[in-house]
Amino acid sequence: MVASRLSLNLADSSLTMDMLIKLYGEALQIASAAATGTATPTPTPIPTASVRKPIGPDHTAVLDWVAAHFSPGWASEAQVALTNRPITLWIATRNTTLLGFACFDATARGFIGPIGVADAARGQGIGAALLRACLTDMRSFGYGYAVAGCVGAPEFFARVAGAIEIADSSPGLYAGRLAPNPLQP
Repeated sequence: MVASRLSLNLADSSLTMDMLIKLYGEALQIASAAATGTATPTPTPIPTASVRKPIGPDHTAVLDWVAAHFSPGWASEAQVALTNRPITLWIATRNTTLLGFACFDATARGFIGPIGVADAARGQGIGAALLRACLTDMRSFGYGYAVAGCVGAPEFFARVAGAIEIADSSPGLYAGRLAPNPLQP
């Protein structure tokens, strides 16, 4: 099943915002505990799915999947994350089926996203696991904060990562983005 395409009108500031995520102290552990409803932080189990970084032969399949399930713009950001060294993109798979992806340092340093999970795989903790994998990676790289840009699901980021809205952040970094080429299919 193909996931819904995110179609945000970036000129309408009521639809998008940037959010700030604290990466130091107990912030990630507390957010993880809140997301799982436990008093102490525990990893969120994902039945029969794994979260990992893609290896070289996976790259084309990941980019094709992101473009088909979400948008060419998201595929472009995923491509940047795949070319970063180390790679700044995580995927969730079940056997050999791609279920979702998340990346960071793709749009700008310190930015997390995009994050996408196939419709059929939503509600299973996959998006949360991908987000936490990226945030943990960012912290290990020395970041103190992450910025989720142009957020379409603020409740998700607040619940899973303790994200808070950044005032006056709309339309944010994405303002003035090039329009898609109407001549390309």
